[in-house]
Amino acid sequence: MKVVINGAGIAGGTLAYWLRRSGHDVLLIEQSNELRTGGYAIDFWGVGYDIAEKMGLRPRITELGYDVNELRYVDAEGRKRGGFPLAVLDRMTGGRYTQLRRADLAATIYQTLDTEVEKIFGDSIAGIEDRADRVRVTFEHAAPRDVDLVIGADGLHSRVREIAFGSESQFEFPLGYHVVAFETEGYPVRDELVAVSHAIPGRQIMRLSLRNDRTLFLFVFRDEYMPAVHARSVQERKEVLRTIFAPMDWERQQILAAINDARDIYLDRVSQIRMDRWSTGRVALIGDAAACVSLLAGEGTGLAMAEAYVLAGELQHGGGDHSAAFAAYQKRLMTFLKSKQTSAAKLASSFAPKSAWGIVLRNQASRLLAIPSFAKVLIGRALRDDIVLPDYDFSR
Repeated sequence: MKVVINGAGIAGGTLAYWLRRSGHDVLLIEQSNELRTGGYAIDFWGVGYDIAEKMGLRPRITELGYDVNELRYVDAEGRKRGGFPLAVLDRMTGGRYTQLRRADLAATIYQTLDTEVEKIFGDSIAGIEDRADRVRVTFEHAAPRDVDLVIGADGLHSRVREIAFGSESQFEFPLGYHVVAFETEGYPVRDELVAVSHAIPGRQIMRLSLRNDRTLFLFVFRDEYMPAVHARSVQERKEVLRTIFAPMDWERQQILAAINDARDIYLDRVSQIRMDRWSTGRVALIGDAAACVSLLAGEGTGLAMAEAYVLAGELQHGGGDHSAAFAAYQKRLMTFLKSKQTSAAKLASSFAPKSAWGIVLRNQASRLLAIPSFAKVLIGRALRDDIVLPDYDFSR
């Protein structure tokens, strides 16, 4: 079949890989002019780790990953007030856990795609006309095409979902937070392989030292602290950060300088996408476009890889019957992903507690995670993937 995938990120790249393994003709469309390089760091484990192994990516992911030793909560003077060793996560996942930059994982997946996968950057799907036996797709710039299937792998704010299913507001479930992420070079304070975090009521900053003298910052804050601005440009986003950070004293001068030096800043709502169906006619959704669990869940990228693998596998198993394949894909994964969304929504409040007392309680509770029995009770369910994926035959 001829398949158009909108979005060359982790979900889209993974799907393109497996569809080509099956012999399909794939067109991968990406709105950006090149692979996205900004963003944030992710925790990588679970079913996504399994798919990465099937793709032969584990050595490269191990090379790119960071074996972070500790999550450390500090006060305004930098004194440790809570946290836990991340070895507990490695132990609970059977040694199948790492942290890495989201952009690095996306680039690693993209590099697996051979020249038979057609790729167009700087463009996006503009219209979809499902004609029962085929789909007429129009683009912002490229000439229209007739294809067999259209897959939306274009994230939380999916263009394909909007065209085929309706406005985002029908499916978005905000968790009450905003997130900002950026990288800077030459930050003067480094804690190697330690994620260091400071919070005041409703706001939290975390930094992680990266290779090549770079530092990643992640700001999480409750919606009520978001200024009433569009914040589309980098300069406008810097102003948002300065406003959010104004009451915080931790590493004040250094962080303000880092904000000033930032060249690319990611800012978005923290939301989930909740849908009762992921396909209509010859159009289907995967990844955050279908069932975003939210950035704060940690596992969203791995789940997106699993969705791509299952969709490609069911299309192969169905022998060209896309309706049956779409139904099987949804039946196999929807209940599992809804449970992941429930867990993620419960976890979100720990990132930016509402009150000073809430921060103290969070910090004290975090110390219990160093004790295996407590860790199993507190986060064991969130780390466990109660699903076994099929071993599809992708031979042509």
